[in-house]
Amino acid sequence: MPHPAASVDAGNLDPAEIGRFNALAETWWDPNGPMKPLHRLNPTRLTFLRRVLSTHFGRNPRALDAFSGLRLLDLGCGAGLVSEPMARMGFTVTGLDLAEDNIRVARQHAEAGGLTIDYRALPVEALEPEAPFDAITMLEVVEHVPDVQAFVEAAARHLRPGGILIASTLNRTMKSWGLAIVGAEYVLRWLPRGTHDWKRFVTPDELDTHFVAAGLAPTTRSGMVFQPLTGAWQLSEDCDVNYLAVAVKPGA
Repeated sequence: MPHPAASVDAGNLDPAEIGRFNALAETWWDPNGPMKPLHRLNPTRLTFLRRVLSTHFGRNPRALDAFSGLRLLDLGCGAGLVSEPMARMGFTVTGLDLAEDNIRVARQHAEAGGLTIDYRALPVEALEPEAPFDAITMLEVVEHVPDVQAFVEAAARHLRPGGILIASTLNRTMKSWGLAIVGAEYVLRWLPRGTHDWKRFVTPDELDTHFVAAGLAPTTRSGMVFQPLTGAWQLSEDCDVNYLAVAVKPGA
């Protein structure tokens, strides 16, 4: 799925990725534009996030401000497709993205919706030490990062003990090559050609290895599967293409 280049330092940066998503910034909130696949995927991601986060923090998932008092860091936030609903659920949200045009659009959209979100055009490595975050999301961003291990480690440094990190990305399988690249970019033209590099896809086991190396404990994973008859996504045990992975930081 398309998403902005990950927050990276100078040694973990892909200017082509940043330029590609800067060019798409103005279309981010158009549900029928280039980000249409993300708009379709978002309800499924949010369902998973609400379920996992409410369980982890012992909150009522039906409450309008279920996560009041908790801080969330959204890495590779784009123009705010996840940051905004997380803020509406009660989180105090900080969103980081390297594409400055994405941040500009995100700020404008949040302000128009009456939301207060701390958006920054900043790599996570450059984020000043402050109160650690209770939760971190990195959704559809890992596959755009040159050095995934460095990215996960940088994120984990900003997570409090007992905090939770949730990532979603693409598995590196022949099935994902056929569906996410050949199908989505060349046949159906859901995404601009070149959006993804299959060699950068990360298997669930590889991502778990990165979590462990960063001092995190992997817990849960779930696939996300597209239903062509309904045009909707649903959670699934099938992690062959799109999947979500969860890890927690040991401690209080």
